[in-house]
Amino acid sequence: MKKNIAIVAGGDSSELEVSLKSASGLNSFMDKERYNIFIVTIVGKIWQVELSDNEKIAIDKNDFSFTRHGVKTAFDFAYITIHGTPGENGILQGYFELTGIPYSCCGVLAAALTFNKFTCNTYLKGFGVKVAESLVIRSGQSVSDEEVAEKIGFPCFIKPNVGGSSFGVTKVKSIEQVQPAIKKAFAEGAEVMIEAFLAGTEITCGIYKTKTKAQVFPVTEVVSENEFFDFDAKYKGQVQEITPARIDASLTDRVQKLSSAIYDILGCKGIVRIDYIISEGDIINLLEVNTTPGMTTTSFIPQQVAAAGLDIKDVMTDIIENELN
Repeated sequence: MKKNIAIVAGGDSSELEVSLKSASGLNSFMDKERYNIFIVTIVGKIWQVELSDNEKIAIDKNDFSFTRHGVKTAFDFAYITIHGTPGENGILQGYFELTGIPYSCCGVLAAALTFNKFTCNTYLKGFGVKVAESLVIRSGQSVSDEEVAEKIGFPCFIKPNVGGSSFGVTKVKSIEQVQPAIKKAFAEGAEVMIEAFLAGTEITCGIYKTKTKAQVFPVTEVVSENEFFDFDAKYKGQVQEITPARIDASLTDRVQKLSSAIYDILGCKGIVRIDYIISEGDIINLLEVNTTPGMTTTSFIPQQVAAAGLDIKDVMTDIIENELN
C-alpha cells in the first residue's frame, strides 16, 4: 500500500515564497509510483492540505490528518521544507515528535541550534571549526559604532541572527552605515548578528546520512555578480554556481570531511547544506549550516546530486525510507 507523504511548506517569515518553490521542486523529485504526495501549507494558524488550486482542506492538528467526504487520511511521513519559523527552528520538529510522525530533517536540538547562526558558530568553534569574528545584539540592546569598528572592523555583514535567503542583510563598509543596517536587520527578527567579512572563495557542500550510508555531495563554488550572495543572486540568477568547485582535490576532500564531521557533531538528519568561505592559505571558514536547504529545481542540492551522478528520486526515497523503517 502506498504511504502518504506530506511536503510541509509555508512558514511565518519572508522566506514563504521560497518555501513554496521548494515544495514544488520536492513534489517533482519524489517517486509517485511509490508514494501518495500531498502539499501541506502552514501559514500562522492556518494549516491546510492543497488538493487542487480550488480545493484546500484544513489539517486536524491533533493527529496531522485531514478528512474529505467523511474519509480520513493520515500522513505516514512529513518532508519539512519551511525555511524559517516554524519549520527550521525546532518548533515543527517538536510537534512531529509529539504526534509520532516521522519527518525528514534534524531533530529539535539540532534545528534550534543551527537556526541561531551565532549560537551554532560559537558552539562549533569549540570543536575547532574556524568561524568569522562576530557579536550578537538582542532586541532592546544596542552597540556603538566604535565597538563595531574595534571588535569586528569593516567591511562587515550585519544581518538577522535567524532567518535566511539574505533578507535584512547589509554589507557595511563604513561607520555611518552601522546603525541603519542594524535597524534593517531588526525588522526581520529580534536578534542581529554582526560578522566580520572574510575575503575568499564561497563554496557550499550538501550531505545526507542514513542508517546504512553517508553521502557527501560534490562541492559547489558560488560566484555572485553582486556585492555578496544576496536574494537577487540566489533567486534571480545573478550568480554563477560551479559544480564541482574549482578547488583542488585535497581541499575538496577536506571540505567534505569537515562537512561530515559537522553533521555528526550537531546530530543532523536528512539533507543538510553547509556554506563556507575558503580564505588565503586554503583555510576553511564556516559560514552557516542549513538544515532545510532550498529544494527548487535550480537549488544547490539538486545540482550537487546530479553532479554526483545520482538520481534525486532515489535520494528522496532514501531519506523517506530511512525514517519509515
